[in-house]
Amino acid sequence: MSRRISVIVLLGALAFTLACTNKKVNNPLANVGSKQPDKVLFDRAMDAMKHNRFDVARITLQTLINTYPDSEYIARAKLAVADSWYAEGGGTALAQAEIEYKDFETFFPNMPEAAEAQLKIANIHFQQMEKPDRDYTHAMRAEEEYRQLILQYPDNKKVVAEGKQRLLEVQEVIAEREFRVGRFYYLRQSYPASIARLRSLLDKYPLYSKADESLYLLGQAYEGEIAMVRSRPGNETAKARMIEEFTKDAADAYSRILTRYPLMERTEDAKARLQALHQPVPRPTKAAIALNKAEEDSRRESSTVTKLVRNFQKHPDVAQASRVGEPTLVDPQVVSATSVVQDATRAMMSLWRSLCWRRPECYGLCRDRPGSSGRRRERTKAERRSRPE
Repeated sequence: MSRRISVIVLLGALAFTLACTNKKVNNPLANVGSKQPDKVLFDRAMDAMKHNRFDVARITLQTLINTYPDSEYIARAKLAVADSWYAEGGGTALAQAEIEYKDFETFFPNMPEAAEAQLKIANIHFQQMEKPDRDYTHAMRAEEEYRQLILQYPDNKKVVAEGKQRLLEVQEVIAEREFRVGRFYYLRQSYPASIARLRSLLDKYPLYSKADESLYLLGQAYEGEIAMVRSRPGNETAKARMIEEFTKDAADAYSRILTRYPLMERTEDAKARLQALHQPVPRPTKAAIALNKAEEDSRRESSTVTKLVRNFQKHPDVAQASRVGEPTLVDPQVVSATSVVQDATRAMMSLWRSLCWRRPECYGLCRDRPGSSGRRRERTKAERRSRPE
């Protein structure tokens, strides 16, 4: 009986020991047979990291770096210091790991491990990324670092492939945030701000899982502008011209749903709105249907339990991110609410000037009319003569 208990205790101790080891730590020089002191120090540090003794590992590695500055293991040692901070985890340790990885890239830019160091820098921000309605600082940093990885190390196919997929997931989160902001402005009838957000979103993140919903909301925002123009007093001809422009913009948004995202949920709604606006209803090409089908089939659906657990987690759900297609590597020009308002104002002023040319009561008042400035000066002189001294 006592022997059986001894065996159970021994197995439990063995299981505990295995659980305390860090399986993520891998000694890249484990198969190198050498009894040199720098190699001994490196192996000792790797063993300490494997058992989660990160402080001991860093002290040992620093001893190697300071004592043997010309050692062939210097690059590996510097990378291992960064890996120790990365494996330790936590906000402070990850921030220190990022600094160490950047130092490694600076001193050893041509080593194959430099691409892996850049990937881990991006992963640091990916791990700390929050939900779309929270602080998006780490999401923006992750996007920046993954883009740098793809552009700086295009020949490392394995690392670039992982970086592209992670970048698609990060851009899904950022796009969701932009969509929520655009919808917020739309619900408060701030249509220029909503239009600016949605247009920028669609130009920058065409693989967003709610691209059809964004386009439909964009069309609705233009229709909201139409309703506001109709409710304002003013020249009917000018109002009709602006309504025509906004109708064209709304039709373009609805048509893009049918031609670019023909298999998504808002297709029938887009057709209905085009018919209500008396606009032609386009038909998608076979290539567009095949592309959209591949994108939709690549998305995953989170289970009910996962969705429930996500409510109590900090990290966002990226299951809906596309797994086909290329992420956006260069930002297009951002559309601002000011530019949307200025475009509408310029169109209105242009129309007003064209109408002013045909109205006798505006003769000599419009600045753009030939000879108007001379007539204004003559009228001003006449008014001055008529004034009593």
